[in-house]
Amino acid sequence: MAKAAKTTAPAKTKAASKPAAGSGKTAPAAKATAKSKAATPVKPAAKAPAKAAPGKAAKPASTKTPVATKTPAAAKPVPAKSAAKRPAAAKPAAKAVAAKAVPPKPAVKPAPAKRLPKALTELAAGLPEKPWLSSYSKNMPAEIGPLPYGSIGDFLVGACKQFAGQPAFVCMGKAITYAELEQQSAAFGAYLQSKGLQKGARVALMMPNVLQYPVAMMAVLRAGFTVVNVNPLYTPRELEHQLKDSGAQAIVILENFANTLQAVIAKTSVKHVVVAAMGDMLGGLKGTLVNFVVRRVKKLVPAWSLPGHVKFNAALKAGAGLAFKPASVSADDIAFLQYTGGTTGISKGAILLHSNVLANVAQNALWLQDAYAVKPKPAHPNFICALPLYHIFALTVNALMGMQQGAQNVLIPNPRDIPGFVKELEKYPVHIFPGLNTLFNALLNNEDFRKLDFKPLILTLGGGMAVQRGVAERWKALTGCPVTEGYGLSETSPVATANKFSGGDFTGTIGLPLPSTEIAIRDDDGNNVPLGEVGEICIRGPQVMAGYWNRPDETAKVMTKDGYFKSGDMGFMDERGYTKIVDRKKDMILVSGFNVYPNELEEVVAQHPGVLEVAAIGVPDEHSGEVPKLFVVRKDPALTLETLTAYCRENLTGYKRPKYIEFRTELPKTPVGKILRRALRG
Repeated sequence: MAKAAKTTAPAKTKAASKPAAGSGKTAPAAKATAKSKAATPVKPAAKAPAKAAPGKAAKPASTKTPVATKTPAAAKPVPAKSAAKRPAAAKPAAKAVAAKAVPPKPAVKPAPAKRLPKALTELAAGLPEKPWLSSYSKNMPAEIGPLPYGSIGDFLVGACKQFAGQPAFVCMGKAITYAELEQQSAAFGAYLQSKGLQKGARVALMMPNVLQYPVAMMAVLRAGFTVVNVNPLYTPRELEHQLKDSGAQAIVILENFANTLQAVIAKTSVKHVVVAAMGDMLGGLKGTLVNFVVRRVKKLVPAWSLPGHVKFNAALKAGAGLAFKPASVSADDIAFLQYTGGTTGISKGAILLHSNVLANVAQNALWLQDAYAVKPKPAHPNFICALPLYHIFALTVNALMGMQQGAQNVLIPNPRDIPGFVKELEKYPVHIFPGLNTLFNALLNNEDFRKLDFKPLILTLGGGMAVQRGVAERWKALTGCPVTEGYGLSETSPVATANKFSGGDFTGTIGLPLPSTEIAIRDDDGNNVPLGEVGEICIRGPQVMAGYWNRPDETAKVMTKDGYFKSGDMGFMDERGYTKIVDRKKDMILVSGFNVYPNELEEVVAQHPGVLEVAAIGVPDEHSGEVPKLFVVRKDPALTLETLTAYCRENLTGYKRPKYIEFRTELPKTPVGKILRRALRG
């Protein structure tokens, strides 16, 4: 938990300033606004499906539409309006969620359907049909077509054969080639099979970005098991929940975190423990030196005891002497139990099928071609992997997309060590850089980073949280490369939308739905709202999860009868099909009946030159129900409460102005770098 540098003080402003004059009652425009429905829970739209079978789960089908091409313009934010009830748009025929999970049929590309004239379409549906398609880049298809592989293991083996002699991953100066990755994953897979694990068994991976991660991940999938990604910074309580909930029978863990496992393993189903060390795969002398420094000098490995555990290198050696048996894995088998991040409460396991993840790889591969239309693809691309591979963003966009591209992923075990991170960046031409706002901001404030050669940079991807315009503008000014923002969740494998990679400017939106993806903006009753009006962002496509592991009740809350996933994010879509997120449903602040979105406040305040980081939450207020409160980390130590209050008064309307501002030395964050508003609420 971050420590406060200064006691909370009320800002000298009337936070609940009333936009209209009256007899003491707040009246938006001329009418009084009822309390926004966006703050109330959505009723389940369908009955909960039965518990998914260990290896299979049902998938809704998506509709297909031919592509139209047109040059897009950047989306302009539209003021949020309270969502009124409107007639529902015509919905495609869809079966209600089945009571029993049934394996989905492989996706096939249908014959292109003829569009109705635009006027007829709008009359029939009440809304333009897929307005984003007209904003697609030239030659960008509307659909991904049939998937070339039936399992992620087959896909990864195919990449290893295609790019055999090229480096796949590099960490702390040590690289492994695609051929070596194939051999080592087969050996580790054989070791796991020798333990008697059955197909579909859950194997937990609890490691930062080290070479052991891609080896273990590929091994688990090739052997027919399911990967359970675990945050290595979990507390014993959090780890116990995830291991028990997933039913994991084996775990691969870095020794730095073994004492956490020691505290809870007796309460779980884990029978097989493989312990890795930082230096395991770095080579004899270097590996020994790294392990000595980590253990003895930096003292990063607390004492631990796990009787019966096996060292990672010993497991590799044992597996190399065994025959690996390629498992029979189908597209509808479960590949990952990807637990939702720590920003939304109790963690739930999103069931990601092989087909979900492979579809998202195919979608991203098509979208990436747009970047190469601006700058040609290099012979040996380098992806910077600073975000943790146990997180769905890096898992798909770095590990899997990197291998699909034949790229080298530069693994950064500790991106919070900015000076050390920059030293690694100095060693390689940087081509593809996925990151998030807090990381970009931290790098921009590092003097050595500003001296790097950015000419090779093709694409900077922003995800995980909203990218602030001020950060994006500084990034482009320094690197010459815009931050291209995308959007997704653990439940969508993860990418659902992205801005065009050929676009030169930061749009402030999350972009367009990827091929084979549909976005609907809906009110609390499940009705589509007009373009430009705020509602909940709902997503349908082949990358959408099969449901939550062992939680049919939670699955029913987020999946609609027509196959859309309700994201919990509030936003609107403009006439070009670009979507703008205004905030999380839960994070919205209700000030005297007015919706106030923390993202907007944070973006405005972050542009003040004296502010390094900022977070906004709502706190109870006797008169307004809620009022905004800011938590600020200073960039300029001389920044005062009065100065920042005056800045807010100049840039925010009355009811949006913070009533309280608290200065802190740091803000609580997830390991990925998302600011934890929930922790700030206390």
